[in-house]
Amino acid sequence: MKFLDLAKVYIRSGSGGAGAMSFRREKFVEFGGPDGGDGGRGGDVWAEAVEGLNTLIDFRYQQHFFARNGQGGMGRQRTGKDGDDIVLRVPVGTEILEEDEETVVADLARPGDRVLLAKGGNGGWGNLRFKTSTNQAPRRANPGQEGVERALWLRLKLIADVGLLGLPNAGKSTFLAAVSNARPKIADYPFTTLHPNLGVVGVDNVEFVVADIPGLIEGASEGRGIGDRFLGHVERCSVLLHLIDGTSEDVVADRETVLAELEAYGGALADKPRVTALNKVDALDDETRAERLAELREAVGDEVFAMSGVSREGLTEVLRALRARIDGDRLRQKAVGVQESEPWRP
Repeated sequence: MKFLDLAKVYIRSGSGGAGAMSFRREKFVEFGGPDGGDGGRGGDVWAEAVEGLNTLIDFRYQQHFFARNGQGGMGRQRTGKDGDDIVLRVPVGTEILEEDEETVVADLARPGDRVLLAKGGNGGWGNLRFKTSTNQAPRRANPGQEGVERALWLRLKLIADVGLLGLPNAGKSTFLAAVSNARPKIADYPFTTLHPNLGVVGVDNVEFVVADIPGLIEGASEGRGIGDRFLGHVERCSVLLHLIDGTSEDVVADRETVLAELEAYGGALADKPRVTALNKVDALDDETRAERLAELREAVGDEVFAMSGVSREGLTEVLRALRARIDGDRLRQKAVGVQESEPWRP
């Protein structure tokens, strides 16, 4: 399935049905009077966050969603049928924006969250409603209220606990493949990762979700590369894992490049807790490893982990450091040693 995290949709709620202008006509009834019924309400347009979806690809092939109009009123005091509502089912973590792509209409961050996007029009009154003591035979009925039409943007931000950051070919996808069952594409050229990948990681009997996004390059905040398009997917993370390529000639400059892009992106992304790791240490000799770790520790001012996604060196230590920084209520306990009971038999 192709990953899609941004889609434009056009919605319209249903218009209300017109009220009826009718008079009661029956044999031997001299004064029948008005009996026109009201029109039905137009259908609403809703958006609902549901589990089991992780892309907006469905909205690539269908962009227009129109609710049904209400049925017009009828004689014999019969009210028209209300129009059916329609529901846009979107992945958890979807933001709904106005057409300007800046004004947030709703943020559906939890399963079951619903928001009314366009309210259906009310049905018009039939002439029965206008009967008074001085107007026994009103010849007036209201039209139904028009529906609401608008264009909206859907923007998906993945729900993950840990976000991976780094330059292209820093080893983010290799790390994700080594610690989870995710199978991202891995190759020795930049921008192998073209869309985010999610993996569930387990350590010390707890699980959390890790998101891998395309690498950042200098100038990403100005539109260079593709990684800046996906930074929104790590905005909801509790902690960021910054992977730095140990085979680079200047590891401190690589770190500063990524941090500068986080600052330029704005928001609270640059202020999130970060774990820094020197990756690909299996390709370094002992002297080079110690030298580059010392450079990074001086620049970071905190602990820097040495790890390798290929040889799996240091992975457990990194995962434990991430776990310690994740909000406790976001950790999921793994089922260890739990056996299913025997099914009941009569």
